[in-house]
Amino acid sequence: MRRSKRTLLALLGPLLLVLLGVPALQGTAAAAAPPAGQATRYTMTAFTNTSESNMYVYDSPDATGFTLRKGPAYSPPSGLIRDPSIFKHTDGFYYITYTTNWTGNTIGFARSSDRLNWTFLYNYTIPISGLTRTWAPEWFIDSDGSVNVIMSLTSASTATHFTAYKITATNSALTTWSAPTQLSGIGPNYIDTFIVKVGSTYHAFTKNETTKYIEYATASSLTGPYTFRKTGNWAGFGDWVEGPALVPLDNGGWRIFYDGYSAGKYWYSDSYDNFATWSTPTELPGLTGFARHLTVLKETVSGGVTLPTNTTRSLQSVNYPSRYAVVRSDSLGYIDPVSSSSTTAVKQSATLTVVPGLADANCYSFRDSAGRYMRHWDFRIRFDASNNTAVFNKDATYCARPGTVAGSVRLESYNYPGRYIRHYNYELRVETYQDNDTFRADSSFTAVTPWA
Repeated sequence: MRRSKRTLLALLGPLLLVLLGVPALQGTAAAAAPPAGQATRYTMTAFTNTSESNMYVYDSPDATGFTLRKGPAYSPPSGLIRDPSIFKHTDGFYYITYTTNWTGNTIGFARSSDRLNWTFLYNYTIPISGLTRTWAPEWFIDSDGSVNVIMSLTSASTATHFTAYKITATNSALTTWSAPTQLSGIGPNYIDTFIVKVGSTYHAFTKNETTKYIEYATASSLTGPYTFRKTGNWAGFGDWVEGPALVPLDNGGWRIFYDGYSAGKYWYSDSYDNFATWSTPTELPGLTGFARHLTVLKETVSGGVTLPTNTTRSLQSVNYPSRYAVVRSDSLGYIDPVSSSSTTAVKQSATLTVVPGLADANCYSFRDSAGRYMRHWDFRIRFDASNNTAVFNKDATYCARPGTVAGSVRLESYNYPGRYIRHYNYELRVETYQDNDTFRADSSFTAVTPWA
């Protein structure tokens, strides 16, 4: 029987997306990778277990393997920088808002032209009498273009009874704000509220501070009233978790990141059915246990790596350059030695036709000399004749990411983002990205002149 994870892969058609902090995602967002000459870039801002006064900046081509770009990248003139949230404004600058201290009634703002070098702007006092804590401000850009900050506020003497509020910028410079408005239906005692908009519906992910679960509510208006649709451990995220942050993936799905603060781990999980079900949580490679409450900004930028299509190539292993991706008689994929003295059959087995991706023309599919496509099945690479189903097309589609050496690529599974074709014991598999040099080398290939 087909693996049960298939139930998570009924991809939706194009969604009407509005992700906080990404104005370009307002309106219709195609479930597609960027075209040649462009690339997806995910920028992460986070504070860490080692410092609540320094912000670190990372980026990634796939929302899985993040590389440190600057750390520390920003320290406020005073106070803390917990829970930094990033977005890119229409003026071309990046902005963060953040928690300035464990107690108090302010949130902080800073600005950058390059995501790496930041200038403090100001601390803003929330005009509500008696506030004792002002936590976890998150950007939300609505479909009308309005710039909002969602916050968790309490007037209690202890860190309890938080309620979600929003303020809206009243000028394009983001220096003046509307009066705070409570989000009806979220609270009391909910914190770290993160909102995305799909079509006309607002989707809120928020931590129940009593049960320590991330719960899910929807509304037809940003200010509510919100109705809780899923509570408890509904998505398998576990308890004692917080700081949910969502970002869209290139294949039309959504990824949630969240902080398993009690266990000292950071997790992500994906959904493909309008947030009803989620994949098994996976630790964030390289950053779990180090990064804390974060947000991730998705952009399309120039660059990326490409392969020539409608032509034949051989895929040469970067770390075993005498070996190439081949299909053996058992229809499975391997990396085998190929040389000028190899038989014609061996050379043909290492020769693939690169075509536009069956599920996404901006990604790639690979066809052998018999017309079969390279696809994954139970995470093993094999070659099968197409049955022209959506599942097959996704299994046989891979998106190109930069490899470990110039001119090389890593091939990411289209329907399992974060999994790459790699060799292990010379067998080709799709495995979850690992933050080590061996994995990166094992999953890097160079498309070279075909053997046959």
